[in-house]
Amino acid sequence: MRIVSWNVNGLRACARKGFLRFLDDSEADIVGIQEVRAFEHQLEPSLRAPPGWHATFSPAERAGYSGVAIYSREPPDRVETSLDEPRFDAEGRLVIARFGRLAVASVYFPKGSGRDRDNRRVPYKLDFYAALFDRLQLLRRRGPVFVAGDYNTAREPVDLARPAANTRTSGFLPEERAELTRWIDAGWVDTFRALHPGEAGHYTWWRQWGGARENNVGWRIDYVLASPSAARRVTSAFIRPEVTGSDHCPVGVDLTL
Repeated sequence: MRIVSWNVNGLRACARKGFLRFLDDSEADIVGIQEVRAFEHQLEPSLRAPPGWHATFSPAERAGYSGVAIYSREPPDRVETSLDEPRFDAEGRLVIARFGRLAVASVYFPKGSGRDRDNRRVPYKLDFYAALFDRLQLLRRRGPVFVAGDYNTAREPVDLARPAANTRTSGFLPEERAELTRWIDAGWVDTFRALHPGEAGHYTWWRQWGGARENNVGWRIDYVLASPSAARRVTSAFIRPEVTGSDHCPVGVDLTL
C-alpha cells in the first residue's frame, strides 16, 4: 500500500497544472491533500469524483480558504472531520478516514504567523496541535494510524535550509518545535526522518520567489507521522520534489498490511 500527502495550494489551480495526472501516476492507494481552497460544489466533476477514486472533502466555512480531502481507491468505512471545537472545525483542517483497523488522517495544521506576520496565531496553532494529539492518542489504541499533512513546523535545524535566520519565524519557533517533539516523544514516528536520519537538503516547501525552489532553499514541513503499530509496517518513505503544481511537493510512505 502507498499513502501520499500533498498541500496543493488550491486544488483548482493545481488541477490546471496536472493534479489528475499526478493522481493517476502516483501509484498510491490513499492520497491526502491540504489547502483545497474550494467548496466541493465548486470543483469540476473530474476532481469531485475522478474515475477509480473515492473522494472525501472537509472544507472551511470561509470561501477560498484551507480545506482538506482524501482520495482513496477503496471507499472508507468511516469518515470523521471534527475535533468538536467550532474554532477548529470552522477552518476545515481535518479529515480522518477509516479502512478497517487502519486510519489515515489528512491534516492542514495552522500557520502561526497571522496576516501581519506577527506570530499572533501561534497560540491557536498550538491549541490545534494539542486537541488533535488528544484525539489521535485515543484513535491509535484501535489500530495503526498515519497522520499525513502540512504540519507548518520544521522540527530540527536539518529540516530547513536557513535555521539561524528563522529562529523568530513561525514554523521554527521553539514552542512550535517543542510541541512537535512532544508527539515524537509520545511514540509518533516521523517516517521520513526515521529512514533518512540526519540527511540534509530534503525539503517539501519553498517560497515562490527569489529562486528558492531552484536553489533548494526550503523547509521540510510536510510529514507522514505514524503510530508505533503503523510505523512497523512502513518499508519506505519519500519526498517528491520533482513534482510541481504547488509551492509544496508530495510526500509519502509505502507499507505492508
